[in-house]
Amino acid sequence: MTDITEDTTFTINALSSLDQIDAATWDACACPEAADGGRPIDPFTTYRFLKALEDSGSVGAGTGWDPRYLTAEIGSQVIAVAPLYGKSHSQGEYIFDHNWAHAYEQAGGRYYPKLQMAVPFTPATGRRFLTRPGYDTVGMSALVQGAVELATQNHVSSLHITFCTEAEAIAGGKMGLMRRITQQFHWLNDNYGSFDDFLTSLSSRKRKTIRKERRTAQDFGGEIVTLIGDDIQPEDWDSFWQFYQDTGARKWGSPYLTRAFFDIIHDTMRDDIALVMARRDGQNVAGAMNLIGRDTLYGRYWGCIEDHPCLHFEACYYQAIDLAIHLGLKRVEAGAQGEHKLARGYLPAETHSLHWVADAGFANAIDRYLAEERRAVSHDIEVLTSYGPFRKTEIEEQQ
Repeated sequence: MTDITEDTTFTINALSSLDQIDAATWDACACPEAADGGRPIDPFTTYRFLKALEDSGSVGAGTGWDPRYLTAEIGSQVIAVAPLYGKSHSQGEYIFDHNWAHAYEQAGGRYYPKLQMAVPFTPATGRRFLTRPGYDTVGMSALVQGAVELATQNHVSSLHITFCTEAEAIAGGKMGLMRRITQQFHWLNDNYGSFDDFLTSLSSRKRKTIRKERRTAQDFGGEIVTLIGDDIQPEDWDSFWQFYQDTGARKWGSPYLTRAFFDIIHDTMRDDIALVMARRDGQNVAGAMNLIGRDTLYGRYWGCIEDHPCLHFEACYYQAIDLAIHLGLKRVEAGAQGEHKLARGYLPAETHSLHWVADAGFANAIDRYLAEERRAVSHDIEVLTSYGPFRKTEIEEQQ
């Protein structure tokens, strides 16, 4: 047990680049479980993922994501770090505060800039207060104090810690931060031995629908392959860049990630990537990108240059389930939103965030709003779960 007292002195630093800290020091806090060579629990907070965002120009000057990575030190040892950014907009966050910004500015305030503790463009739950083992409580406390102090000193409106863990949300609430609960749809592996085992857990109607969708997708006129590690070739990223641009243009207006990002992660992270590619006549026509964590498969991007019925469902959801079962993973997180995932075995799950607002009156209004929102989300999750595709009793199925 680390000997920490209330009199312990911390040094908090805000770094404008990961070049100011070495990878081993960052990862000792972000993914200590990977020190034995295994996969990190969360690939998104690793040094190499965040560095790829920075080195590719996906974050930094002109993007509205200005790095302010936090470190907390005791003596000469870094005991905690956090991915923190100055924001001039609310794009790429997936826990939406646009209505807060509008209300704040309608009242005469200036909502931007703000501070965002998050992984850019990544709606995946994971630790945001990254601490060395044994420093969990004191490290989080130091980072919270440091982030609030940085926000106060720079006269920004607010601080937002998004897609943090439930444990962090509970602890942050006790520290005076405001808790927000939103929802996503996750697939859970109930020790299935195969996709067919998963199907047997569904109602007969849902089983038939999924089997039909899979047959329809497979009949697009080519083959669907899953590529991991060295199976991924540089030219696959040329195809995927086309897919990503198409999706980005339709969803966001312009892609968040640069082309260079994919080249960098090919060099530094391809063992943690699973590309699902639909190929016809030797050409990739659609694809989905996943990142592989220690116990979770994270679905991130999908795109295509040809539209084929049910191919999106197959590449993004069913192939992900297949792969998770094959790798023995506990869950699939398929990204933000999407009630259509419910019929395909993905159930609603809570996601968590923490918020601090400088203006006391506005903070009180948001706190009241969040209390109502939490009740509404809890009710929605209960209702949606009851409509899930899993088998019920014979009487319930007949109803």
